[in-house]
Amino acid sequence: MRPLQHLRLAALNIDGVLLNDTFSPVIHGFITRRGGTYDGEVERSIFSQPRAVAAPALARAAGVDWPPERVLEAYFEERAAYLAEHPLHVMDGVEELLLRLRGLGLQTVCYGGLDKEHFDRYLGHVAHLFDGPGYISTDTFRPGIHEITVDWFGLDHSQALFVDDVARVAAAALDLGVPFIGHPSTFEHGFQGHQMRQAGVRNLVGSLGEIDEELLRAVDARAGAGTSRAA
Repeated sequence: MRPLQHLRLAALNIDGVLLNDTFSPVIHGFITRRGGTYDGEVERSIFSQPRAVAAPALARAAGVDWPPERVLEAYFEERAAYLAEHPLHVMDGVEELLLRLRGLGLQTVCYGGLDKEHFDRYLGHVAHLFDGPGYISTDTFRPGIHEITVDWFGLDHSQALFVDDVARVAAAALDLGVPFIGHPSTFEHGFQGHQMRQAGVRNLVGSLGEIDEELLRAVDARAGAGTSRAA
């Protein structure tokens, strides 16, 4: 397989891309069970935000006057209950995608807001297919695009491809000229696909198999031409 010309790194979000989305339904339930309204602005205020920002936003949306610590405690209790009935699982095509990316000459790294133990538990069987630290927790510097690309891997913005399920990350990538592929959640009450299209994301996929060699070469060509920024 002929290596890509410009891209050097593929950074893949863990929850919602490599693992199924278990955050949207829990956040939706947390808010609506308490009488709150769940809409696109709520998702903007919570998704891919540091916990210190997301917790107060979640409290406001749910209409509770709780300190962040109590919000997070209640949220993770409800998430554990949800996972007991709807287990986390690895998305179809993860290993094939990683092999495809590496076959095209890219380094790969996984990132997300939870600790590395989350990665080790669910993706440890493919950890050998990731480079550098393997997994980077971005909770304290979300969305983390610049930090992962420049600080961790020493690359220019245009040399790293990000694949994420959150429009806020997409917008940040487009602002920086970072190539981006959107993998929005299929959650029935979600707004991320719509928000990505509003942000100007060119490539949205419904499965990891859609991130094929043809798409990757097209993204690589745009990155090399300097046309990855938002219009």
